[in-house]
Amino acid sequence: MPEPFVAYLRVYEPLSSFDSPLREALASAVRNSPVEPFEAGVREQDVWLRSQVAAPPRLLPGESPDGHALEAREVMVLEPEDVPTGPAATVGPGPLVCPMDLRGRSAAALVGFLGDAEIPLRSAVLSLPVEKARVHASAVVGELAGKAVHVLSSTWTVPLPWFVLVDPTERRLVASADGSRKRVSWRAPMADARRRVARAHSVARESLGEEGPTKILRETGRWLERFHPHSAVELDYGGLVQMMSDSDLMADTSAEDVHAIVDAMESGDAGEVGERYEALRDFWSEFAARERYN
Repeated sequence: MPEPFVAYLRVYEPLSSFDSPLREALASAVRNSPVEPFEAGVREQDVWLRSQVAAPPRLLPGESPDGHALEAREVMVLEPEDVPTGPAATVGPGPLVCPMDLRGRSAAALVGFLGDAEIPLRSAVLSLPVEKARVHASAVVGELAGKAVHVLSSTWTVPLPWFVLVDPTERRLVASADGSRKRVSWRAPMADARRRVARAHSVARESLGEEGPTKILRETGRWLERFHPHSAVELDYGGLVQMMSDSDLMADTSAEDVHAIVDAMESGDAGEVGERYEALRDFWSEFAARERYN
């Protein structure tokens, strides 16, 4: 079974910044079974499938049969030295942890699904009445008030505004131990990510107005503000790499193009904006189009 075609934007916070008892639960997960980067998408898929085939089935992963949250088990880990930093940015202390927040993320996705899906599809997917599922999922989302999930995800493509958070020169292309899989990612200190998204939002608002990419940048900036200032941010192509050949990866200049667009909008160079955007559209449209066939 292929890895889900999902890209991720993650935040890793210092373990010491979490309150008890969550800090102790995360520390236990870090000691016992942290999720390896190459396994993140598969682990999410596996945990969800297990929740659906359990007896009785769970509406959401990461919860007990009676609908209560289980102790955090799925967590990814970085050390501060794994994050490129300049003289003005601080990351840590380590370990830096990213709870995968599967229950909360699944609840938010389910609320959206119940609002958008046709009645026959909702009935086919759910094992309990729609309204009961809606009430429970909404309650779980409500539990997130004042908090933020540590992972944002996007299927089939990467939202272009995400690239402003990273330094284009810091792209990491690594292969699994057996060489069968590749991983493309960037990591950045929280301070740098916040500074970059604030600048891009200001430029986009002046050039494009409040909607579209500007709205995504505004929401992303607000999301980043909810985490510890010495956290790390990671943009990971995740399972999208499965659709990319070696020549695609060599030709991928998405981060450079997005940063160049921000610079060109700031200087009023409409020609550069159009040229770079066309290159991005040509590169990503091939992958996004595959969603229509799945």
